[in-house]
Amino acid sequence: MNTNQTRAVILALLALLMAVTRSNLPFHFMPVPDASWAVFFIGGFYLRSWTRWAFPLLMALAVGVDWWVIHGQGIDFFAHYCVSAAYWFLVPAYFALWLGGGIARRFYAQSTGKFLGVLVASLLVSVVVCQLLAQGSFYWISDSVANPTFAGWWQNYTEWLLPYARTAAIYTGIAAVLHVGVVAAARALKPQDKSA
Repeated sequence: MNTNQTRAVILALLALLMAVTRSNLPFHFMPVPDASWAVFFIGGFYLRSWTRWAFPLLMALAVGVDWWVIHGQGIDFFAHYCVSAAYWFLVPAYFALWLGGGIARRFYAQSTGKFLGVLVASLLVSVVVCQLLAQGSFYWISDSVANPTFAGWWQNYTEWLLPYARTAAIYTGIAAVLHVGVVAAARALKPQDKSA
């Protein structure tokens, strides 16, 4: 499989993961955490050279899934409490995750220890920025918070940061393990050079 085919498969898998977990459709019997944050981080790692169209495609999918879920509840999309002017801050919030994945990718060829450090740091920083943009805009701009205060915002920000970071880290960790397995399998299947 060439590089573009590999990227296309990764994009399809990420889109499927986001659509399934964001809608929670097949999991009515148990809640499955939304993988969207990890999808954008992982997308930035693998699809950095496709950013111009892969990021907007995944962003459109996220909005489309939200519309479908909200509409399926019999609610007008723009009347839902989650959809306000703040909703559109998800674009820069998710792009922060995408950039974090892209930064991690730049260090991929270096030593494993250094790469793991950069991977963890870039995931953490991009999740903090994403939460700042997504939650901060919702708290300060939407009509859902009657009397916003700095103390109220800070409590809300810190209360939700750890669960979102944990979910993104779990999905990213699973992707990293799969990546290591695929790379090891590819090396094992590669024909050995007999001339050495």
